[in-house]
Amino acid sequence: MTYCCALRLEQGLVLISDTRTNAGVDHISVFRKLHTFGIEGERFIALQTAGNLATTQAVLGHLQNSLTLHQEPNLYTVNTMFEVSELVGKTLRRVLEDITSNTQEQMNYSCSILVGGQIKGEEMQLYTVYPQGNFICATTDTPYFQIGESKYGKPILDRALHYTMPLDDALRCSLISFDSTLRSNVSVGLPLDALVYHKDSFVIPQGKRISEEDPYFTQISKQWSETLRRGLQELPKPTADYGL
Repeated sequence: MTYCCALRLEQGLVLISDTRTNAGVDHISVFRKLHTFGIEGERFIALQTAGNLATTQAVLGHLQNSLTLHQEPNLYTVNTMFEVSELVGKTLRRVLEDITSNTQEQMNYSCSILVGGQIKGEEMQLYTVYPQGNFICATTDTPYFQIGESKYGKPILDRALHYTMPLDDALRCSLISFDSTLRSNVSVGLPLDALVYHKDSFVIPQGKRISEEDPYFTQISKQWSETLRRGLQELPKPTADYGL
């Protein structure tokens, strides 16, 4: 399993993915699920993947191969992020058709992909690409997408996140979302890959890998737990009609 979260906000993008994959209880591996492409000063594209590892690697392989061989269209020749998502969706659908013979079988090999970025002259965009190859776009009302094991990290995003939130606050909100997921689901695990893209910068971020020893993530995890416990104690006491 996995958990990937992407935010498209007024000031930029915040993208975080875990790295755990499971093939049974005794086979746990680390694979990168946050992948970046781009041309400095012209375009930045990020893909986050969740689902069958063989399928996601095949999709990424086809996309990279098209760049290497200068095949058209590719991630560096399409003109909009909509076309990027369309290309990713078509590639995913083709991979699934190649390895399966029927729709029912495709469910065992399916995956979802988050596609975010910006091409010069165009607005920054974020899409979720589904196994069928279709996709939807993030909006100011719904500025984030999650794929994978999303339920444990969703409440903090629903309560706190908004489109105009500064990137530093949004990063903290996202990391708390991951901390909650890590505590509640063993199928999501460290290290995490995180990056922040600033709108209209057209700089490809290096990103950061967050390990168990990362001092900042450890600090906010501990402080968030303490804040929750303190907040619980500060809530009003139940009234007598609750039976206490």
